[in-house]
Amino acid sequence: MTSFVHTDFPTSHPGVERIENALATAKATVKNFDSARGLATLLLAATVAALLVVANQVIEAWSDGHLLMAWVALWAVAFAALALLARPARHFARSLRPAFAAWNAARIAQVEERKMWELASADARLMADISAAMSRRAN
Repeated sequence: MTSFVHTDFPTSHPGVERIENALATAKATVKNFDSARGLATLLLAATVAALLVVANQVIEAWSDGHLLMAWVALWAVAFAALALLARPARHFARSLRPAFAAWNAARIAQVEERKMWELASADARLMADISAAMSRRAN
């Protein structure tokens, strides 16, 4: 007499699946990262912090015995600054993005040119090629 046993074992480990899902989520997060938004947030936080320091100095001068009112005024300044300055900070950060990209490209080109010049100073053939290219460009 023959009996068959059918066991259904999972083909993948749940822990491995969780790690793969976490890595996929991390990749998607990095891919969708907007540096302008992060810079805008940083600028907004710095501006609001500066406004809160100024507001705190002003409120300290007149808050003799009115501490609750001083805190309410301080938080009102904080939320008003967040509401009013979010859009200008975002626009400013977006306007800085192309300038930073151009600066970074120029820096990379300068580093590559310095490396090429160091190679050319050690290799006479490369120096001759660079000299020929420079003379053609001058004509």
